[in-house]
Amino acid sequence: MVQRLSNAPPKGTSDWLPEEFAIRKYIFDAWRRVNCQFGFQEYMTPIFELADIYRAKSGEDVGGKELLVVTDRGGRDLAIRPEMTPSVTRMVTRFYRQTQKPLRLFSIANFWRNERPQRGRNREFWQLNSDIFGSTSINADIEILQLALHLMLAFQPPAGAFTLFINHRHLIDTVLQTIAGVPDEANVQTVRVLDKYGKLPQEAFLASLNKLGLSQQTADLLLQFMQSQSAEALLENFPRLKEDAGYLETSRIFQALQATGFGDWIRFKPSLIRGFDYYDGMVFEVFDNNPENNRSMFGGGRYNGLAHLFGGEDIPALGFAPGDETTRLFLESWNLVPEHLSQNRTIYLPLLDDSLADAATALASELRQAGLYIEQGLEAQSFRAALKTADRKGAAYVILLGTDEVSQGMVSLKDMRAGDQERLAKSDLIKKLQDDAA
Repeated sequence: MVQRLSNAPPKGTSDWLPEEFAIRKYIFDAWRRVNCQFGFQEYMTPIFELADIYRAKSGEDVGGKELLVVTDRGGRDLAIRPEMTPSVTRMVTRFYRQTQKPLRLFSIANFWRNERPQRGRNREFWQLNSDIFGSTSINADIEILQLALHLMLAFQPPAGAFTLFINHRHLIDTVLQTIAGVPDEANVQTVRVLDKYGKLPQEAFLASLNKLGLSQQTADLLLQFMQSQSAEALLENFPRLKEDAGYLETSRIFQALQATGFGDWIRFKPSLIRGFDYYDGMVFEVFDNNPENNRSMFGGGRYNGLAHLFGGEDIPALGFAPGDETTRLFLESWNLVPEHLSQNRTIYLPLLDDSLADAATALASELRQAGLYIEQGLEAQSFRAALKTADRKGAAYVILLGTDEVSQGMVSLKDMRAGDQERLAKSDLIKKLQDDAA
């Protein structure tokens, strides 16, 4: 007995039918266009990496329970990439010394995380990754934030549709070590608890800090830091931070972005942590402000110390990674998906008689070389059936090539939208269809 297999995609993945793919392509095209406008160059890495790359620096979730690991023939643990930052860093270390710097790189690739699927989070997902390598300048931080803002504004959202929140890991470390007195050995685990601040009730948050061996006084100080709503409130509670390098860099970033006209889109947020262990400078996240989809969309920051994992020098680096699903939800929440995406540009050229197959193929080839989208019929069908087929396909036009048209060197063109039909020479047909597609 033949086993019947399921035709459903694996859990946490999706089939993109043409209508859905059109939305993703619209997103990917915008990502690619804006990155190229900033002088970024596109690259790609393998879908598999050594699992230890992620175990070392991707955090306990992404680098642990969410990894999908397989063993190759040599006994090595490989993982399907759950994120791009370790991969692109590995790649850059191979040629960093020999290349002109800074490097501006971007990729649009698919990833896998073995997590529970939920709204806006699939196991397989696509991300844009944009990174700058080789610059310690604060201007690089400002540029990467401008790129993130331009990517969001490329979709023409209304005022207040999103907010870009900014913080600095040096600022966080200063609070942990200098003000709260968290010992070095508890630093990483404490940061991971802080990263869950917005997801835990206050009592659970404090209890998690206490479990790490932190005193109640230390936990209360950290809670006060996380609850600060602005830079002014932060300095009021922690005046020693006024001379902190992280606070000074953050102030410079705000000054530059406000001068560039982005002031309404940005905000300082001390509770923004970013869970990946490799961040060591400015960090940021973009939030959708729609009440129906109020969520973090994507984020990033500076990660100067990641390259040493690959045995080389530390490389100044920073970047971010928006995902396809959260971007699609943002567009739908604000009604920003263009209507034209669902419009069919296809022109249907049916085969009205088997004897006309060569003539139809030659005409289709000529029209495609002229840049037109031609779907050619493969089976002979009647005039009436051809029109029904074109209607079901949503074709804009039907080109009718019968024996009379072939003998006269003409074609008949039916406009499926207006219902009109006319007979044209091939040169006039091409011009009409090109003008209509423009």
